[in-house]
Amino acid sequence: MRILGIDPGSYSTGYGLVEETGGRLRGIESGAIRPGRQKEFLLRLSEIHEALSALILRVRPDEVAVENPFLSRNFKSALQLGQARAAALLPAVKAGIPVFEYAPRHVKAAVVGYGEAEKEQVARMVKLLLGLPEPPSPLDAADALAVAICHANRSAGQRRLQKTPV
Repeated sequence: MRILGIDPGSYSTGYGLVEETGGRLRGIESGAIRPGRQKEFLLRLSEIHEALSALILRVRPDEVAVENPFLSRNFKSALQLGQARAAALLPAVKAGIPVFEYAPRHVKAAVVGYGEAEKEQVARMVKLLLGLPEPPSPLDAADALAVAICHANRSAGQRRLQKTPV
């Protein structure tokens, strides 16, 4: 199973593709879409949407996992993050790919074992879990891989439960 993890943001949207085969995870690709802070907001959203549309067509994930936004005290930032999230999710929805959502605390707990872990801790654990030579960079890519790992572990657990006779 191929899982595309997405860490949405209007300035940087991280993505990470993992493949789960026989209970083992392998990192396939990761990176970040960075439209540029100088661009108009709607143009940044369009670039995120177009880049993820092309990525989905190229890598053909079976499922997409996305990090839910954290609650922000700044209304404008929260609104923009929600809009960036929508721009990031629409390509998967349009392609008919199932989308799963995870809270940041849940992702961190699943990968690091602690829901308040720092981004650098998440990156180091992603490196270890996927057997990468270096922690993924940028940190948004590491976060996206962490979302994909979180989903892979959850999905594997559910598949085991479904196979267990009652």
